[in-house]
Amino acid sequence: MPIKMERQYRTVAMPMMIQQDNKRFDSDFYVEGYAATWERYPLYEDEEGIVYEQFLPEAFKDTDFSDVIFQYNHDGRVFARTSNQTLLVEPDSRGLFQAADLRLTEASRSMYQDIETGLITKMSWAFLPDREMMEYDRNTRTIIHHRIPKVFDVSAVSYPANSGTEINARSFCDGVIAGRLKEFQEREERIKKIKLMIEV
Repeated sequence: MPIKMERQYRTVAMPMMIQQDNKRFDSDFYVEGYAATWERYPLYEDEEGIVYEQFLPEAFKDTDFSDVIFQYNHDGRVFARTSNQTLLVEPDSRGLFQAADLRLTEASRSMYQDIETGLITKMSWAFLPDREMMEYDRNTRTIIHHRIPKVFDVSAVSYPANSGTEINARSFCDGVIAGRLKEFQEREERIKKIKLMIEV
């Protein structure tokens, strides 16, 4: 039975940073960073070794960024959002860039201070993968995303937890491997039949 592709979460390798120069918002409560970069990175490890993941630049060509929100732990209070122009999420030459203006409410300013003082050092983002536009490169053990239909949120997190990520990734890889094994077996059967026909 195919695994339904649901919302998935990824921990950001580089946390959001306080930036004073070249700011995308004119705000004293400005943070920026990258939700993803174009290089492949380790996603999880199984009995055969590390499985990697890579998001290609073209994966975000038609992504829905219409109402991405900035939260804490992917839940509760919204501190910024793309629909009111306090959050920016867009691909650039390095990866999926994000910037936030956290000045509008007391809660968002408090979140800025938590980031500034190092109390919160990790970021995570939630997205919808497209199973039909994913591939598994067996040679490099890499899951490659060619299309991301939607980004839901970017979140500051205290303990990054990708509870569903490994399950979905394993299911996808296992499904690809099983499908290729079946193709190989069917090919072998066809070869045997052809050999029998020739020998007769």
